[in-house]
Amino acid sequence: MTGSRQRDLLTREAAHLAPGASEEAAVGERVFTSGVGTVLTDADGNRYLDFAAGTLTQSLGHCHPEVVAALTEQARRLWNVHDFATADRAELCELLAALLPAELDTYAYFSTGAEVVEAALRAVAAVAPPGRNRLGALRYGFHGKTQGARLLVHWDIGYQSLAGNSVLGYSPYCYRCPLELTYPSCGVRCADLVRKHIADKPNISALVFEPVLGAAGVIVPPPGYWERIGAACRANGVLLVADEVLTGGGRTGTFLASEQLGIEPDLVTLAKGMASGFPFAVLAGRREVLRHPEIDRAGSTASTFASNPLGIAAALATLTVLRRDQLLTQVRVLGDVLAARLATLHDRHPMLGDVRGLGLLWGLEFVRDRTTRTPAPELARAVYRRALDLGLRTALGGNILRLAPPFTLDAAELDQGLDLLDQALTETAEVTR
Repeated sequence: MTGSRQRDLLTREAAHLAPGASEEAAVGERVFTSGVGTVLTDADGNRYLDFAAGTLTQSLGHCHPEVVAALTEQARRLWNVHDFATADRAELCELLAALLPAELDTYAYFSTGAEVVEAALRAVAAVAPPGRNRLGALRYGFHGKTQGARLLVHWDIGYQSLAGNSVLGYSPYCYRCPLELTYPSCGVRCADLVRKHIADKPNISALVFEPVLGAAGVIVPPPGYWERIGAACRANGVLLVADEVLTGGGRTGTFLASEQLGIEPDLVTLAKGMASGFPFAVLAGRREVLRHPEIDRAGSTASTFASNPLGIAAALATLTVLRRDQLLTQVRVLGDVLAARLATLHDRHPMLGDVRGLGLLWGLEFVRDRTTRTPAPELARAVYRRALDLGLRTALGGNILRLAPPFTLDAAELDQGLDLLDQALTETAEVTR
């Protein structure tokens, strides 16, 4: 429950703080004061298992001691010298080269997911041949809140309607197929239409996409989707730009989700899992793209906080632990357990219309009725709030709850969190009958 200390702090800040917080913050009404590993503590001393991992950022959990030590040591020495080389940058480059597919051997460093997506768009514009002046993207995609990222998916704000330069293809949203087909008898028609309208067009320079759509509710593509699209893009000279801001860094059980979906991107954007919640982003690409003469101009990969020593220190510590402790294996093992337990919850709770995911990234879609599949955001909010009261934090968005716990949780914590989720589902069903 939100105690007196938290209510006081929320009241004080509301007098000055602009509205527009995330749905989970607005509904949750919590004031967190500390975090260790998988556990958060609020201002009234209540503790929570964090199955949202910050904002899907805390791959190693909160305040991992090696990341804290690296940041503390770096903070004593140097914070910002623009994008000059610093002592750890070469080592981070080499570590990324060991973790990423071999063809992605060239990197640029930024501060946020939206910033690195914008950098990828600039790179595409720089290398695109004459006539290839449009971009492809997927419906339901999310690439950030800056103007370029918004225009990719034609996301308007208020009364402002800016004409996007992108062509939108169908996402592999099997649960709510816009073509009203059923997999596998559909023959993956959505992929064929992406090929027809994007991959095969001579005026498309790149397809920008999330391999697994995150903000849309963890939409996992069926077999055959990316294989068809990727091959067609490659054959027609359309660059593949994988937005792995959310999935990159091992969240799905491989360092890139692209690896297990059969995608060979030309550019990849990474951010959330790179530096344990410290603002840091990476643009990784093939050398023929990121070393193209049109990109090799002063300032093209620089910004105020790009390559800052603190972000590099946090990323180097995070990825070192990820590799040394074989956490990708841990993600796959725990992901299998999570999949089995969530399948059981789906069988037991009719309000769960669909449960889908990979590794330690899952989406629970709430419906009023499984036959009509009418979205039930009110049920998602009620379960989210009840789970918080019981001591479990998830990620809320519309009629979706996302589960994305830290990679470092153990089997007992996973079971405990899912027991709390089961209890929240049961109690919500009882009061909403």
